[in-house]
Amino acid sequence: MGQVIQFVSRSERERLRLIQEARAIYDSIFPPDDPVGEQEQVTSNRAARGNVENLS
Repeated sequence: MGQVIQFVSRSERERLRLIQEARAIYDSIFPPDDPVGEQEQVTSNRAARGNVENLS
């Protein structure tokens, strides 16, 4: 109860998927120097966006 459902358009989900795919390719070519710092940044970015990528 009290849960809010946010609508995410198909184009926004596709945009997020393409960004994730591009980031994975980039990271496979240029691995991050500091995986711990990178993880903290990803976590803070997800919190800032409200975990929109989990809705796809």
